Amino acid sequence: MKKEPKQLSVSAIQNGTVIDHIPAKHLFKVIQILGLDKIDQQITFGTNLDSKKLGKKAIIKISEKFFADDDINRIALVAPDAKLNIIRDYEVVEKKVVEVPDTITGIARCMNPKCITNFEHVMTRFKVVSKKNVALKCHYCEKITDQENLQII
Repeated sequence: MKKEPKQLSVSAIQNGTVIDHIPAKHLFKVIQILGLDKIDQQITFGTNLDSKKLGKKAIIKISEKFFADDDINRIALVAPDAKLNIIRDYEVVEKKVVEVPDTITGIARCMNPKCITNFEHVMTRFKVVSKKNVALKCHYCEKITDQENLQII
């Protein structure tokens, strides 16, 4: 008689947010973008989980934390297929899909080394010129930063 493989799972959260379908290689960028490294709430994450859609994915569960749409949409820069589940009393009460916002402020670096934002204390500001293959136009120097050169600060 063959033994069933053991299933290990992460415990459910009572209230909070689950972010799923994060590309595994971008897990820590998402943590950084959302400032999760600076909060006191319980955070559980898993990475390199099998995914039919992404190959390997990551997931983050944050207890007692809910995000404004603007904050969540910022993760679309590195996790465009991310899905959010809002949990209340252990039940999914809302599902959200991230969208790349029209403007990005203070989370990405301009790829132009001569841009004022790279040598003065000036917050970066970009207009999103392409949401499919993310491309950002710097408000100051007008240089385009594409997804390949995108650096999260």
